[in-house]
Amino acid sequence: MKTATLLAERLRSHRLTAPARTVADAAAHMLAVQSQDFTAGRWALAARTRGEPALGAVDRAFDRGELVRAWTMRGTLHTISAGDLGWVLSVTATRQRQQAAGRHRDLGIDEEMIAAVVRAVTPALRDGGLTRAELFEAFAGIGIDPAGQRGIHLIAALTLDGLICQGPVVPRDGTAREQRFVLVEDHIREPVTPDDPLGELFVRYIDGHGPAGVADFAWWSGLTLGQSREAAERAAGRVDEVAEGLFLARERPRRAPGAASVHALGAFDEYYISYADRTAVCAPEHLAAVGPGKNGMVRATIVEKGRIIGCWTHAAASLGAEPELFREPADPDAVSAALARFTRFLDS
Repeated sequence: MKTATLLAERLRSHRLTAPARTVADAAAHMLAVQSQDFTAGRWALAARTRGEPALGAVDRAFDRGELVRAWTMRGTLHTISAGDLGWVLSVTATRQRQQAAGRHRDLGIDEEMIAAVVRAVTPALRDGGLTRAELFEAFAGIGIDPAGQRGIHLIAALTLDGLICQGPVVPRDGTAREQRFVLVEDHIREPVTPDDPLGELFVRYIDGHGPAGVADFAWWSGLTLGQSREAAERAAGRVDEVAEGLFLARERPRRAPGAASVHALGAFDEYYISYADRTAVCAPEHLAAVGPGKNGMVRATIVEKGRIIGCWTHAAASLGAEPELFREPADPDAVSAALARFTRFLDS
């Protein structure tokens, strides 16, 4: 497949040139959007939605129970449509537990400790949920020290077990950065159960990320290559192989007339992070500048016609600072417009 065709199709699949009607629709299409940076995760959805949805519109989708945040794959927080959380974890949770097992042994986390935590926090979670600090207080109240990452690993374990997720946004002046942990059985009212969750995961990945291959899916999902090949085999007939080893959705969103040529994408955006090979969208000499860096950070990017041409920061954009460009853009005004859209997202 020619690079220009691949980039055009990925921009469509990612809803960047074919934006969704609502934030919730964008989330459903993407299935899971990396969101350990909560502001970046919310912007990822807004950037894939028609018009200019404000930060508050994304937060209200969390408050209504349409969206949740959880460790859906790779031990990393993602935003996901609430109804999809359970079946996705039915595929990915075992692998995540295996990857966390060594760290759990180091921290003294075992089944007995997890069971004690469940007994302690479940009643309190039924009354509107708890913040992370409040959960840590509950852990300490039964003699479990949450320090040294023990607390966050316990919270992740409860998530992988299907007990809790992050739901309503905690209000504050300025940009809210925290959510309440809530009980899945109370908060998620209409869970979805596909006939074949493993095959469904591959189909949904290709829907939101194609053209992509099995190695890309393995990286994104955190599954083994063997599991990923099986997923692709189960999905046969539901996706199209458009080039050797590259799959694309059978039904793709229609490109919007006058779609923007430049996009300011946030830190850890799916357009860059969710592939084993990122050189299709970023020149090899610029990969180190984008990341992951030594601190694990993946920087916010400027994407022009599908290719990354520079980086920016959320804070600097809100102050009107210039991005760090790797080359001159074809349309400097389009770069300014893309950054201004992010600023309006925060301010409105």
